[in-house]
Amino acid sequence: MALARTHDSPAGPADATPDALASLLKLGRPLVMGILNVTPDSFSDGGRFINPAAAIAHAAEMAQQGADILDIGAESTRPYGGAKPVGADEELARLAPVLPGAARLGLPISIDTIKSSVARFALDHGATIVNDVWGLQRDADMAPLVAERGVPVIVMHNRDSADASIDIVADVIAFFGRSLEIADHAGIARDKIVFDPGIGFGKTPEQSILCLARLAEFKRFGLPLLIGASRKRFINSVTPSAPADRIGGSIASHLLAAASGAAIIRAHDVKETVQALRVAAAIEAAR
Repeated sequence: MALARTHDSPAGPADATPDALASLLKLGRPLVMGILNVTPDSFSDGGRFINPAAAIAHAAEMAQQGADILDIGAESTRPYGGAKPVGADEELARLAPVLPGAARLGLPISIDTIKSSVARFALDHGATIVNDVWGLQRDADMAPLVAERGVPVIVMHNRDSADASIDIVADVIAFFGRSLEIADHAGIARDKIVFDPGIGFGKTPEQSILCLARLAEFKRFGLPLLIGASRKRFINSVTPSAPADRIGGSIASHLLAAASGAAIIRAHDVKETVQALRVAAAIEAAR
């Protein structure tokens, strides 16, 4: 999507429906998805929002800063390993006190989970989008659930480990092809699917950079693309920095991704990301 569009205000409460994402995508400018991790071990902000009150306050702050969508995760899927898998009961215990309050803010809520049982609970309590970081390929019940509910699904590329020897772009394309077969078999409409190449997940830093550089190749499926480069380790490989000090690298990556056609930008730093997109759009418009 072109940068030369204004960043309109986020959707209001009436838009927080399963069709809200389609309506937002028609705005013709990159959407901003704010990240809310209610986990003790996420790579960037683990533990900061494990308290429900703090989590809801942060969700409200991101909404005020211009987020279009809120993405809530209650199990760390940190892309560099070291995350501790938790059972569905623990994931739900973290999620349950936060989700209703976040949903009352009126923005579409995306549930970041690999478990269909958690996704089902979230969809029953205010979420309207499923964000599956294993692209419908880890839990066999996820695709049927998405089809049953008729909600949008974010299909992310992932690997169990990085392999520097492979053609990562070809691997992502093949993965998306398999996910589409699963989605088709389950009855998920194509216009409900968003692809995410999974920056940092199962990739070396160099492969993450390559996926960003060749983002246009993933548009062959004709589906919207989501990019989440926020604070990822590949930035550290270019300019050594702690996760909290990677805002500049995150924004640079996201602006280039938006210019290459990314429809959704998933970010920790919503205020800075929204500002960067608005300024870039104003400059493009002036041309």
